[in-house]
Amino acid sequence: MASAARIAGLVRRMPVLVLAVVVLASGLAGAFHAPAMAQEQQNRGWSLRDLLFPRRSERIEPPLDIQKPRPRPKAKKPRAPRPPAEPEIPVVDKTPDARTVLVVGDFMAAGLAEGLDTAFAENAGVRIVVRSNGSSGFVRDDFYNWPEQNKSLIETEKPAAVIVMLGSNDRQSMKVGDVREQPRSENWTKEYERRTDALGKAIAAAKV
Repeated sequence: MASAARIAGLVRRMPVLVLAVVVLASGLAGAFHAPAMAQEQQNRGWSLRDLLFPRRSERIEPPLDIQKPRPRPKAKKPRAPRPPAEPEIPVVDKTPDARTVLVVGDFMAAGLAEGLDTAFAENAGVRIVVRSNGSSGFVRDDFYNWPEQNKSLIETEKPAAVIVMLGSNDRQSMKVGDVREQPRSENWTKEYERRTDALGKAIAAAKV
């Protein structure tokens, strides 16, 4: 009876012993197999099978797809609004008895006459007439003598008023007699005053 009970106990413990033997055998086999697998992987070349059925130790994770931040578009500067178009000034026909304003002088006189013409564009009773010589002045009376020229201009235009704009070209030496005087010297200043007075007297003599 004792031997029968011992046999029954061994039979009941048999699955546990078998499982322990299997686990021990698997561990020993893995220990011996791991170096062999590593050596085999080193000696074995790459094949199509590695691509289709890669082993766990050889599987390479794909690189992360890191998207670079897109550059922000530069903000466009707002365009400056265009200035409103200036309204056109209506031009009226001058009356036959319109008074003439005669503008004489250098290139500055031409600009002055243009402004006056715009200012009196709607005035039918005022006519602007310009007679200018851009390079003229009081210094170079040998080039253009204004006191003499004014006489004929006044006789032709018969102005109600004369406007003179001269002097922009006069910052230069001036011949006084046989001597060329430097600008703003004493003799230069005296001669310049004499010539300006001569022009004023010529206009006054015409009784404008």
